[in-house]
Amino acid sequence: MKFFKKLAVSVLCFGSVLSFAQESDLGAWYMYFGNNKISKKLNFHNEIQYRNFDGIGDLEQLLIRTGIGYDLTENNNNILLGYGFILSQPYVKGEKSENIEHRIFQQFITKQKFGRFNLQHRYRLEERFLQDDFRMRFRYLLGLNIPINNKEMLPKTLYVSAYNEIFLNLDSPVFDRNRVYGALGFIINKNMRIEAGYMNQLQENKNRGQIQIGFYNNIPFTKN
Repeated sequence: MKFFKKLAVSVLCFGSVLSFAQESDLGAWYMYFGNNKISKKLNFHNEIQYRNFDGIGDLEQLLIRTGIGYDLTENNNNILLGYGFILSQPYVKGEKSENIEHRIFQQFITKQKFGRFNLQHRYRLEERFLQDDFRMRFRYLLGLNIPINNKEMLPKTLYVSAYNEIFLNLDSPVFDRNRVYGALGFIINKNMRIEAGYMNQLQENKNRGQIQIGFYNNIPFTKN
C-alpha cells in the first residue's frame, strides 16, 4: 500500500511539471472502450480510438485494441494479454505519410478505494512491431474518479475523472512521453458511462493538447 501511494504521488507531480512546460496545439480524440465479462473471471477488452489533428476530418491515428483479461481476485487485480493495430498518418515536411504498427501488450490493473476516491493503477508492457523497427515500451497510468452528486459511482452519477500516464522506452531515449488528463463524466447505468475532457501530452519537448470524448461499455456477455 505504501508503495502505491508513493508511486502515485511521484507520477502525478512529475506529470504536472512536465506537461505544462512547453507550447501546445489542439486536436481531438473520439474513443470507445469495451470491457465485457465472458465468465466470472474472464473479460473481453475491445477499444477503438479515432484521433484527429483538428476537430474532425484530418486523421492523425486510428487505434484498434483487443485482448483477454483474467481477474486474480473478484472484480479486481486483472491481468490481460492483448493486441493492437495502429494506423498513423503524420505530416512529414508538410506532406502526409502513412505508418502501420502491430503491437502486443501485457498489462496488470489494480483498483483501490479511499472514501469517494476511486484509484486505478495500470502497468503495461508493449512489444511494438513498427514498419522498419522493433521497440519495447513500459507504461504506468494512475487514474482517479471522484463522484460528485453521490457518494458512490452509481447510475446517474456525475463524476470527475483524471489520470497521469508516463511512457518509458526500454532502450534509448528512455523517456517517450507523458499524458495528463482531466474530464467530467456521467454514469448512464451500471454498464455504461461517458466522459468529455482534455488531455495534454508532452513528447519530444513539445506539448500537444487533445479534446477527448470517451464512451465506456461494460455490458457482460454472460448472465452469471
